[in-house]
Amino acid sequence: MNDLYAVRALPDTLPDDPMHWARDWLDEAVAKSVQRNPNSMTLATVDAAGRPAARMVLCKELVPDPGYVVFYTNYTSAKARQLDAHPDCALVFHWDALGRQVRIEGLAVRSPASDSDAYFASRDWGSQLGAWGSDQSAPLESRAALKAQVARRAMRLGVTAVKNLKSIATADRPVIARPPHWGGYRVFATAIELWIEGKDRIHDRARWEREIRGSDNAGFSTGPWTGTRLQP
Repeated sequence: MNDLYAVRALPDTLPDDPMHWARDWLDEAVAKSVQRNPNSMTLATVDAAGRPAARMVLCKELVPDPGYVVFYTNYTSAKARQLDAHPDCALVFHWDALGRQVRIEGLAVRSPASDSDAYFASRDWGSQLGAWGSDQSAPLESRAALKAQVARRAMRLGVTAVKNLKSIATADRPVIARPPHWGGYRVFATAIELWIEGKDRIHDRARWEREIRGSDNAGFSTGPWTGTRLQP
């Protein structure tokens, strides 16, 4: 964490690396445990009819250079279907305890399979089983039906005993591979806004924009940031 970013106002000359500021704010929020999930963020998408939808997801990585945010989900979920059809999306971090907010607009692309494999392998067993056991966003008869579905699929994976669907009641735990329908997204920022709460609603606010161009399936080539200070 860099003390440069712990100020109560942005410098008169706006920085040319806003993603570094966002990363350091996130690191501080995590280090100070300012809320239960300090890496939580709102993800807003649009469907085929242009109707917006928003939900909370967890930021698993914020990479200042070249400037993208990573989260993971089921690729058959509503959010994933919307992102695959319309990759334009928006993210919001808000840390009320710190008086800070970060807004990001950008384009989403699926993470490389190797990244998704590595992150999935780091998850606890319950989360790994949940990725196989849940058809995210699909209709559900009851919670009991969901538990039975998870248990059946766990057995197919070689898990012979499941206790409360949270811990595995066997010492011989087979390796669970990542489901092909589950993985990460990288949201490459085209715009970012930093906001610092100020007394008497004299907040500090600035927005940066840049161009990005498609380069490959895992990312984009990026241009320089241009920043503008905004009235609160």
